Amino acid sequence: MDEAERAQERKPKGAQKRPRKVSPRYLENAALHYLKRYAASVSQLKRVLIRRVDRSVRVHGGERAEALGWVDALVDKLIRNGLINDSAYAGMKAHALRASGRSSRVIAQKLRMKGVSAELAQQKLAEVTAELSEEDAARIWARKKRLGPFRRDARTREENRQRDLAALARAGFSFGIAKKIIDAAPE
Repeated sequence: MDEAERAQERKPKGAQKRPRKVSPRYLENAALHYLKRYAASVSQLKRVLIRRVDRSVRVHGGERAEALGWVDALVDKLIRNGLINDSAYAGMKAHALRASGRSSRVIAQKLRMKGVSAELAQQKLAEVTAELSEEDAARIWARKKRLGPFRRDARTREENRQRDLAALARAGFSFGIAKKIIDAAPE
């Protein structure tokens, strides 16, 4: 085989490799590998596994319904064994987001996007808010983004007051909290 033939056999740059044919064993290995790397909710893990099933069925053919049954059985097994726990995931995620200065609105939205139920998200949000208030989170956010009293140049503070208030509002904080943080004395 000469160089030209080998070049034709190679995949073009950016081409995806061919997916494996799904089986219960393959799905379990894929799920465990994913859970080793990332914390995930039940819904999130199901989405990942279903994407793998869909790619495999598209390339190899087979019964999608049967493979989805394998996914459901695997997820039930992982829940029974304690490898996936939406409550623990929601608590960890809410705590991390609040510690980084995120508002209650943003935390609730991110948890819903990850597939956590609304009542569980509200419960975990209440627990996190008891530890770190909304005002404290706004102060953390303002410090990170150098807004209001945390600006490097104190002379530009008044010029940028409206912009800073808008930034805190976009971050999900109420006008009252934003005004209190932006108008606070420099620390």
